[in-house]
Amino acid sequence: MKTIGLIGGLSWESSAEYYRMINEAVKARLGGLHSAQSLMFSFDFHEIERLQHAGDWAGATDRMIDAAQRLERGGADMIVICSNTMHRMAAAVQAAINVPLLHIADPTAERIRAAGLKRIGLLGTIYTMEHEFYRGRLTGIHGLDVITPNAEDRQIVNRIIYDELVLGVIKPEAKAEYVRVVSNLVADGAQGVIFGCTEIGLLITQADVPVPAFDTTEIHALAAVEMALFQEGMIYHAPTNT
Repeated sequence: MKTIGLIGGLSWESSAEYYRMINEAVKARLGGLHSAQSLMFSFDFHEIERLQHAGDWAGATDRMIDAAQRLERGGADMIVICSNTMHRMAAAVQAAINVPLLHIADPTAERIRAAGLKRIGLLGTIYTMEHEFYRGRLTGIHGLDVITPNAEDRQIVNRIIYDELVLGVIKPEAKAEYVRVVSNLVADGAQGVIFGCTEIGLLITQADVPVPAFDTTEIHALAAVEMALFQEGMIYHAPTNT
């Protein structure tokens, strides 16, 4: 079994979900007392959020590279960034390490394409929804047609993430807002929706939306398990990193 290196604390609420999902998947596949062989570097998310808010992406990149290199020195065979937003610096992180980085958008896109979908709605932080590092990968590499909520709804989705979900606060009115936003995306032609923030699955699930939902936390965690168990005969399709 390969060692999974997790960059977490982005926020810890979703990092805990990664840890749970990864270990449950390894146990389900190998049985008995098996669990995942992993390392985690967990940030103080307050510091990272301050860098994001200030637009100091260079400073955030330096922190991410340092975390990845620490994990590699600790014996990680791969790196998993437990956040969609922080894949903004995925290319820089990959260039600074000698082990593969499993990009969250790649297994997500593979799952969407396997479902026969083309036009997909994207929910996430304002950075994920509006910047090209994520949408551009889905469209440019994987050929998907990505749509996002309107400007007002993007602000609502982002506010709920930063003011509630990363703090572990789950409110029924926030769930209702997300369901409404997804319904609007479906009305605009979305055939499915990406939960493009690793905390969104804490608020809504497939049962809450009328189209196929792609929870990036679950998809990414299971792809990491496939990669870790490749030596055990599991099937793993290596992502294309840019």
